[in-house]
Amino acid sequence: MLISNAYAQAEGAAQGGGLLGLLPLILMFVVLWFLMIRPQMKRAKEHKAMVEALAKGDEVVTGGGIAGRVTEVGESFVQIEIAANTTVAVQKQAVATVLPKGTLKAI
Repeated sequence: MLISNAYAQAEGAAQGGGLLGLLPLILMFVVLWFLMIRPQMKRAKEHKAMVEALAKGDEVVTGGGIAGRVTEVGESFVQIEIAANTTVAVQKQAVATVLPKGTLKAI
């Protein structure tokens, strides 16, 4: 005979397997949380604090790579002077980073 007989497993083994079957899924979620979700939330919180702290005179770089000095801060937009007598309005969220004072003179 080429096919072996199949026997039913005991009930106790089936119940324990359900809980142990969820363990890898829970472990993957914990790893995903610490490696991807938590750092992204931290970065978003830091960016929000930086945007709220923008003030006149700060030297900034936008997400598009435009560097300039903040001349006016509004509710949701900032005016950035990118050259003498040339200002552009950008959304606050578009500001990627605040540069140390005097960086624009070196550029």
